[in-house]
Amino acid sequence: MLKPGRAGRRNAWRATQRVNQGADTMVRTESTMMPLGTAAPDFTLPSTEGGEVSLEQVRGGRGLLVAFICNHCPYVKHIRGGLAAFARDYASKGINTVAISANDIEAYPQDNLEAMAEEKRVAGYDFPYLLDETQEVAKAYGAACTPDFFLFDADLKLVYRGRFDAATPGNDQPVDGRDLRAAADALLRGETLPEEQQRPSMGCNIKWKPGNEPAYF
Repeated sequence: MLKPGRAGRRNAWRATQRVNQGADTMVRTESTMMPLGTAAPDFTLPSTEGGEVSLEQVRGGRGLLVAFICNHCPYVKHIRGGLAAFARDYASKGINTVAISANDIEAYPQDNLEAMAEEKRVAGYDFPYLLDETQEVAKAYGAACTPDFFLFDADLKLVYRGRFDAATPGNDQPVDGRDLRAAADALLRGETLPEEQQRPSMGCNIKWKPGNEPAYF
């Protein structure tokens, strides 16, 4: 999944990119960049609305955005209004959105299902928000950070992975979803955004359970 030598470069880079917040240390982490054309890994996960929701239930007629997010990450909070707007704008065009939180809820109870339901309400998310408590779905997608975005076509083949836009906390870039919208617009035209225009997302690392960290972390 990673290009030769990239893991070593990422680990060295990550070691210098730590953000201390009280007792919590978060690592600025980049997307693993799953190969384009990969089929969307299946899932059935508990929802903030009660019951479970599957991949088949959320797929759209033209495409599906799978977003790995969480409640407390400042990178997610920074773009959550833009994400809610993206989902509303593209749902009417046949591209659905689903969000998944995979953080360790024992260590981070602010990311549990009850708190997710409140975050969904406050953020104005009109899409399903699901909990990946085992973290196996996040691993299947190669999800590394929050937020991390995966856009699939109508056949659930990957056409885009990477960032929402250039905005991060404190960099003064507009939260406009420019990168993801360009990919979605290309999908609607029957095209794929060129790989050189697909840039990794960056955010807090997914909070893996002790001993459950994936090989790419």
